[in-house]
Amino acid sequence: MKLVVINPNSTQSMTDKIIESARAVAGRHVQIEGRTAHGAPASIEGHFDEVMSATHLLREVQLAEADHADAIVVACFDDPAIGACREIATGPVLGICEAGVKAASMIATSFSVVTTLPRSVPIIEELVRKYGLEHQCRKVRSAAIEVLALEEPGSNARQLIRDEIMRAIDEDKCEAVVLGCAGMSDLTDWLTHETGIPVIDGVGVATKFAEALVGAGLKTSKIGAYAAPNKK
Repeated sequence: MKLVVINPNSTQSMTDKIIESARAVAGRHVQIEGRTAHGAPASIEGHFDEVMSATHLLREVQLAEADHADAIVVACFDDPAIGACREIATGPVLGICEAGVKAASMIATSFSVVTTLPRSVPIIEELVRKYGLEHQCRKVRSAAIEVLALEEPGSNARQLIRDEIMRAIDEDKCEAVVLGCAGMSDLTDWLTHETGIPVIDGVGVATKFAEALVGAGLKTSKIGAYAAPNKK
């Protein structure tokens, strides 16, 4: 089984981290291939960055299709251009926000999301509503850090994320926390140990969900919304 994990920004160090997280959970029979959306913004922090990254992301999806990928994970918590990706893909395409919040809903009656910048909060709130989990999501929180700070050695990003999770536990009374950025994926085990609460990384659960969907013989429906784009 070939699973392609695409980082829709152009920061290679983040791709490397994401792929390591995916490989850590994938089954022995799963080949994980990483792709970086070269030419896209260095990080995705808002609607403009999402749009600017979309063409580069879709190029990588087409390349994955040509390389006979069984499934694709789009490793950005904004789930950018997921519908468009599904239109041109044969197998399942999973976004890490959808995977993360749906996983949280299966192991806890409530959860909060901890993301990077405040501007990402309303975007994620809208996604949570779209996925039908507003009633279980206590709050979407920001640790007030830039995405690229997660790639900087010596930054205090991990401590800021930990502190925000502790506030979520105290103030939101949530039972689990979803990390709202793919660049946080390497912190999952440490944060779970530090906070004493299930901390969910969307990269890991999207990888396992994709593996399960392929194993069940499921592909993306080509009737209706995810049909192949009309030829112009």
